[in-house]
Amino acid sequence: MKLRIVLVAVVLASTLAVGQTGATPAQGAQSGSTVTPSHQPQAKNDKEYAAYKLAASKTDPAQLEASADEFAQNFPDSELKGLLYIRVMQMYQTQNNTAKVVATGRKAIALNPTDPVPLVAVASALVMDTRENDLDRDARYAEAAKDAQAALDNMDTGLQIPPNVTPEQVANAKANLRSISYDTLGVIAMNKKDYSGAEQNFQKAADLMKDQPDAVVYLRLSVAQDNEGNYPQALDSANKAVQYAPEGSAEKNLAKQQQARLQKLIAEKNPAATPAPATPPH
Repeated sequence: MKLRIVLVAVVLASTLAVGQTGATPAQGAQSGSTVTPSHQPQAKNDKEYAAYKLAASKTDPAQLEASADEFAQNFPDSELKGLLYIRVMQMYQTQNNTAKVVATGRKAIALNPTDPVPLVAVASALVMDTRENDLDRDARYAEAAKDAQAALDNMDTGLQIPPNVTPEQVANAKANLRSISYDTLGVIAMNKKDYSGAEQNFQKAADLMKDQPDAVVYLRLSVAQDNEGNYPQALDSANKAVQYAPEGSAEKNLAKQQQARLQKLIAEKNPAATPAPATPPH
C-alpha cells in the first residue's frame, strides 16, 4: 500500500509559501475566520532568498535533497531550511520511498519539532517500513508513536498556515493529519496485539475522514474488532472496506476475504472452525 499523502491545499502551500525579505506576515483568511495565521518563514536578505529559490526549483528529489543540504550548510540560521526538507520529503512520498521520507522528515523535525506535517509523515513511513523480525522494531515503533502523538498534541499550534487559506481548508488538513496519526497509532497497537487500543485508534481515524473514507483504515478496524471477538462490528467495517476500496486493488481483495470469512463465521457461530483473521496491509 502506498503512503497516505496529505494533498490538502493548506499543507502543500505551507511547504511552498515563503515571504521575501521584509514580507508582511499573513493576515486572516476572511472576516470571522477561525484561522490563526502562523509566522511565515522569511529570508534575511536577497542572497538567502535567491539561494532558496534556486534550491526549491529542483524537480528531482535527489537533487533537491542535495540542494537542501547545501543551503542548510551555507545558511545555518535560515528559517527556510525546514521548507526545503519538507518539500523533498513530499517528493519522496510520491515515490513511496519510505526510507528517504524518514531521513528527510527527521531533518525537518529537528528544525521544527512541533510541525505536524513531517511528524505525521515520518511516523507513518516508519510503521510502513518496519517488519516483525527487524532488530530495531521496538525503537522504530517508539519513534513512530512519539511522532504521531506529538503531531496530535501540536496540531492546533504547530501547523504552518500560509496566507489566503480558508478555515475549511485548514480544518480538512488537520482532520487528514489527525486521521493518519491515529491510523499509525492503531497499526502500532495492532502489531503489539493490543487489539482494544488498535480498535479505538482506527475508529478515530475512520471517523475523522467520513467525507473521504479510506478502505484500508476500515479493513484494519475490522481485523482489530475480529480479534476482539466483535464479529458483527467487524463485518460492518469489512463491508465498508469493500465498498470504499478501488476495484481490482489489493485492498479490495483483502476486504472481500475478510468479509466472506466473517459472514461464514457469523452464520456458523463457530469461530474455532474458521481461519485466522486476514492481516491488513502495512
